[in-house]
Order: sequence, then C-alpha cells, then structure tokens
Amino acid sequence: MTDHYRSPEDPGPETLARADAASGLREAFVTEHLRRVFLQIYRMVGSVHDAQDLTQEAFIKALQRQDQLKDEQKAAHWLSRIATNTALDFLRRGRRVAFVELGEAPERHLESAEDSLLRGEQRDWLAAGLERLTPRERAALVLRDVEDLPAEEVARRLGCSRATVRSHIANARIKIRKYADSRGGQR
Repeated sequence: MTDHYRSPEDPGPETLARADAASGLREAFVTEHLRRVFLQIYRMVGSVHDAQDLTQEAFIKALQRQDQLKDEQKAAHWLSRIATNTALDFLRRGRRVAFVELGEAPERHLESAEDSLLRGEQRDWLAAGLERLTPRERAALVLRDVEDLPAEEVARRLGCSRATVRSHIANARIKIRKYADSRGGQR
C-alpha cells in the first residue's frame, strides 16, 4: 500500500521526467535566442543594464505565453516581437536612455587608444542625434535599418500602418541629417 500512495507534495517519477524535459527545452530555447534578443533590445534602449533586465523580462513573458506559439519554426520571429514590445513599453514609460552606435555590440574587443577615442566620439555623436528622435522613430529606425525587417513587419510590431512606419523612418533620417549638418557633418 505504501508503494502506491503518494503525498500531494510528491509529483511522481513521470511528472518529474516531463518537468526535466520541459526545463531542458526552455533552457535550449533561451540559449538559442539569448544573444539575438539581447542585441535587439540593446539597440533599442541603448543601455546594457536596461537591456539585460528587459531581455530577462522578454524571456519570462515568452515562457509564460509559450502555449501561444503554434509553429516552432516561427519561434525566433515570435520572440522578436515580444522583445520589441518589451523595449517599446520600457521607452514609453519614459525611462532616460543613453544611445550608442547602432552597430556596436556591448562587449568590447581589444582596440588601440586611438580607435577607442574615435569610437567614443562616434558614439557621442550618434547618441546626441538619436536623442532628437521620438521613441517610435528610434524603434522604427532600429527595426528597419539595423534589424533589417521589412516595413510590414515593423508596422505590425509597432501597431501602426506601413505608411506611418515610413513616416517615422523618414522623420528620423531627416532629424539625424539636420543634426549632422548643424555639427558640420562631424562623425
């Protein structure tokens, strides 16, 4: 009789095996997509610390909603939308962010002092230019020009029309171009 009795706290070997398998799948999912999601969010918010927090938040949301994912082939796209919305929500809440060069990864490679100084000047120039954009203009510009997403997908992620996306991107480019002209084209 004691062999067949289980207390409510004892999930049993089959349940534990399923939980271990699910945990392994979750771990593999996170490992596979972590760097890409982090870089996507980092490019939108411009802060390593905030991007780390937001990446964790995006994965928590994704894991809580994994039942919504119907096609495993579209997992990267689905997760990218969650990451975009998480970053946009952060920007809408009015957090102050510092922007960095769009192509720069957060990890630093060994570089000469001169290269480091030039990179710093470029980063400062770009940060000042990006600060002139609205959060939606920044998001549209990053998603379209950095993430290389089609305008339709950017529109879907931002919850607006393609025409609005094109307008956001055009306005962002004009503002950055005006900023560059006002600085004498320095980069």
